[in-house]
Amino acid sequence: MRVTVIGAGSMGHGIAQVSAMAGHEVRLNDVDDERIEAGLESIEANLDGGLDRGKVTEAERAATLDRIQPAPELSAAVADADLIVEAVPEDLDLKKDVFTDVEAATPGDAVVASNTSSLSVTELASALERPGQAVGLHFFNPPHIMDLVEVVVAEQTSEATEAVATDYVEGLDKEAVVVRDSAGFASSRLGITLGLEAIRMVESGVAGVEDVDTAMREGYGHPMGPLELSDLVGLDVRLDVAEHLREELGERFRPPQALRRKVRAGKLGKKTGEGFYVWEDGEAVRPAGE
Repeated sequence: MRVTVIGAGSMGHGIAQVSAMAGHEVRLNDVDDERIEAGLESIEANLDGGLDRGKVTEAERAATLDRIQPAPELSAAVADADLIVEAVPEDLDLKKDVFTDVEAATPGDAVVASNTSSLSVTELASALERPGQAVGLHFFNPPHIMDLVEVVVAEQTSEATEAVATDYVEGLDKEAVVVRDSAGFASSRLGITLGLEAIRMVESGVAGVEDVDTAMREGYGHPMGPLELSDLVGLDVRLDVAEHLREELGERFRPPQALRRKVRAGKLGKKTGEGFYVWEDGEAVRPAGE
């Protein structure tokens, strides 16, 4: 399959990597060459880390990189694609624009997918002249490690499109969960609920950051606590998703003031070096303020 990924950021380059590792020919597109190059460098770093841990062979590393081509021009990137996955920032109007630009330059039978974690795929599909070929593919961060992908079926998604999306995910050796389009889908809605309540608990003095996270790791078997995960996702992203779910589903998703304050201060988590934790070399080393 020929796969094009629009957006070379943390999600986009990861989706490009796992697609290439599964044998697909991949084109990676973004708004400028520097972002594409940064995405390719991140893919190389991921593969080098896998090589060091014995998860990837030299041959697999080389073959994966050979299958990924930078494609700065959108029209050329999508011209002969079978599947296009947009992984641009979580903005509905931006994603709609990408969908319409992509459709204008793609073959008639190409599937157009969004990696949105919470926005309406049905509304995105409505921007297309061929809405039946739209679907959601919600990968989890980081895509090269996380095994789950939500296949989000919009009101307009055809059975053929759903089948293509599900087969693609299973071909990546990942678990496909098919969900109907609704606010927050399944995973984001549940995940944000836990994350917001963890922030409220810290805010009200119920427990400290590390204790809340330890409780969920050790007591419930979560691989990462909800506050560390919020930092990893990005506190600005968490705030945007919470605001969207509040509009769609009600006041139970009202963001805590502690989250708003962090975002206003530019303390967005891992990507800025501080959120609920201080981050060094990609690791959460201690709770912020200690």
